[in-house]
Parts: sequence; C-alpha cells; structure tokens
Amino acid sequence: MDTYTDRAADITAVLSDYFNGVFKGDTDLLRSAFHPQALVAGDVNGQAYFKTLDQYLDGVRNRKSPFELGESFRMEIISIEIINQIAVAKVRLPMFEFNYHDLLSLTKVDYKWLIVNKLLTNVAMV
Repeated sequence: MDTYTDRAADITAVLSDYFNGVFKGDTDLLRSAFHPQALVAGDVNGQAYFKTLDQYLDGVRNRKSPFELGESFRMEIISIEIINQIAVAKVRLPMFEFNYHDLLSLTKVDYKWLIVNKLLTNVAMV
C-alpha cells in the first residue's frame, strides 16, 4: 500500500534531483524531475517570467552553475502538502545573490512523481 510516508519519501527524492540539477547545472537530471509539458512562471525582481520546460532548461544549460561558481548548497524544502496523487512543495533556493522561493506542483504519472508546474519568485533578504 502507498502510504503518506512512502509518497513523501518519493517526492523528497524528486526534489533532491531538482535541487541537485539546479545546483550543478545538470539539465538531464532536471529534465528527469519534470513532466515534459511543465511550465515555469513567476517573477524575478518584479519582472514577469514565463517559460516552457525546454526554455527553462536552455537557460540552465547556458549559465554557470552555483556549483561552478563555488557557492554553498543551501537549498531546502520548506513544506510538502500531499493529497492522494497530487502534491505541492514549497522550497527555497538561495543562489546567485537571489533568494528564490518556488511552489512546485507535482503529480504521479506512470508510478513516478513529476513536477508539472514551477512558480518562482525572488524574496529580498532582510
């Protein structure tokens, strides 16, 4: 039986792949965490941001990663809410002098949890 604990562990594993893909600039690992039709939207310092998964991965591919820049890994899960086969994760990704907060929608597709939507914003550090 698929328990809440099992689902939370599976989602945490996907979020770990997401964090490591972002941190190391590993677009293959990132792609494995997302549904192919996922959308990425939000704002960065008040500027609208809207991309397809391929556009988002292209941006990651064409920049230096936090790892390459010698940054510390400080990404963290703030919360996970799970209802049946859907979930929302609130995560924080401090990098590149930004303090990104993401809301990630996930669903289980063919026995695997995948990110289907990423909402992001930069929150000024106080």
